[in-house]
Amino acid sequence: MLKGSIVALVTPFNIDGSVNYEELGKLIEYHIENKTDGICVLGTTGEASTIPYDVQEEILRFSIEKANKRIPIIVGAGTNFTEKSVELAKKYSNMGADYLLVITPYYNKCNDSGLYKHFTMIAENSSCPIILYNVPSRTGMSINISVLEKLAKHPNICGVKEASGNMEYSSQVSKLLSDDFAMYSGNDDIIVDMISIGAVGVISVLANVAPKQVHNMCAFANDGNYDEAYKIQKDLLDVANKLFIEVNPIPVKEAMNYLGFNCGGYHLPLDYMSEDNKKVLIDTIDKNRSVIF
Repeated sequence: MLKGSIVALVTPFNIDGSVNYEELGKLIEYHIENKTDGICVLGTTGEASTIPYDVQEEILRFSIEKANKRIPIIVGAGTNFTEKSVELAKKYSNMGADYLLVITPYYNKCNDSGLYKHFTMIAENSSCPIILYNVPSRTGMSINISVLEKLAKHPNICGVKEASGNMEYSSQVSKLLSDDFAMYSGNDDIIVDMISIGAVGVISVLANVAPKQVHNMCAFANDGNYDEAYKIQKDLLDVANKLFIEVNPIPVKEAMNYLGFNCGGYHLPLDYMSEDNKKVLIDTIDKNRSVIF
């Protein structure tokens, strides 16, 4: 079972909006060196929704080859159209991804039976395990516990990224966990809290900025050393919160650029931060450099 800190990796762009593969390679090496436990490409933080599918395929191919089995590669493969998600699941798993991250359908949403069939069809067409992704703030819907209970029994569904921020819901999810079905926090401000109720790690935006610290936090919590884990979480809390001062991934890419990485800008409709928010973010990073590093 994949455990620990899985970075929701940013996608670095050149000034013309093309992918900066040189910097992407540096980021992958940076996370390996700093003990990140897994890399998730083409998620929300990776701006997958504004990247053409042929370019997404090239990003995944590059990441798999660069990682060279030194670190697991998870790839976002979810859409709101089941047939397209099945197509991506077949392609990405056959390319060598270690896991697929599959979001709930968005905009058109669906009923419980449709959601169960959606995820089941994707899982049955993938040659690698599926991690479900529950993030109602983005999609407008949540996975009902009764549906999740059935999905958790599927042999090719290995876990859920739980990003509702609702600890009561997360506690209900924790009742479904087993050796074959894991929970990952999708919220950087409650990583240790989530591990304390059964999660095995986090799929993290914060890990872009503080990879070693997020790894250590998860390792301490998974070992039952909650005093040390909570200390790191408290120390990083202000940074974690400021990374969401505007919609993700705008602040985290700004932070990465400020810290010396060449992550570039965004694809519209995302745009650069307001100057006021940028100042707040940078002041927070400067104030917490000793914690981040």
